Amino acid sequence: ALLRKAVAGMTHDQLIARPIAGKWSTLEVVCHLNDFEPVYSDRFRRVIALKTPLLMVADENEYMKFLNPQERDLNEELAMIDATRIATARLLRTLPAEAWERVGIHSESGKKTLADLVKSAGNHSPSHIKFIEEKRKALGI
Repeated sequence: ALLRKAVAGMTHDQLIARPIAGKWSTLEVVCHLNDFEPVYSDRFRRVIALKTPLLMVADENEYMKFLNPQERDLNEELAMIDATRIATARLLRTLPAEAWERVGIHSESGKKTLADLVKSAGNHSPSHIKFIEEKRKALGI
């Protein structure tokens, strides 16, 4: 809901504008969030189902370089974020308490419990929504 509110009323030109030099457009930010929802969801599932799985780093800049975010559709991106979060939240609500202490090994940051991973993922969108708000202000909207 916070992400939808952050992009509400923006035109296509505003979504693809880069009003802050060296920073992603609003659409690129939304695409980044959508690209990483399945990464987080997969990490959760791997930690739940496997014994101490390796969780590989995902390079956001490589995603941006090859997945054509400026050509993607805002509403499709938002719908995918919603669908992934709904399914993932449903799964997480079914877990016994001990599942939250299961561990995976992140290739850069080391040992992470399921609780750690979920907390980190939960902080991801709010941090990027701040960037969208900065873009809106720079665009005068």
